[in-house]
Amino acid sequence: MSTKRTYYRYSTSQQRKLLFEIWEKTGKVTQACQKAHVSRRLFYYWKSRFEEKGYAGLEEFDSRAAQHLNKKDEHIEQKVLDLKKGNADWGKRRIAEELAKANNWTPIVSANTVRRILRSAGLWRDGGEEKKRSAPRRSSSSGTT
Repeated sequence: MSTKRTYYRYSTSQQRKLLFEIWEKTGKVTQACQKAHVSRRLFYYWKSRFEEKGYAGLEEFDSRAAQHLNKKDEHIEQKVLDLKKGNADWGKRRIAEELAKANNWTPIVSANTVRRILRSAGLWRDGGEEKKRSAPRRSSSSGTT
């Protein structure tokens, strides 16, 4: 038996319908999965929905989109904005550290979350800052003339 795993794309409603039709006729999960070109894992994922709603339940599809954004509470966002407005020269790390310091050194937000909050409020400059660059390369040729 091969140890290589087979990759299956997202299933279609036709595949799921075929899967459960074959399973009902034969009672064999492996055979149904092979005929429908889906994994056993997918069969067991959809089985409870099939038993609950029948073939109509196989038509429904859960969205793969994020169900919620990683949004912080309004009062935390307001603290970030207040710190930036009161200290214009502070960057994202400094603001995150100041919030942690006020919270008994327990981090509340990451530096990148601070940047996201400031960007959405229009207080973060993108691209205007120069990127850090490494020291210029030296040529390896000897200075013989």
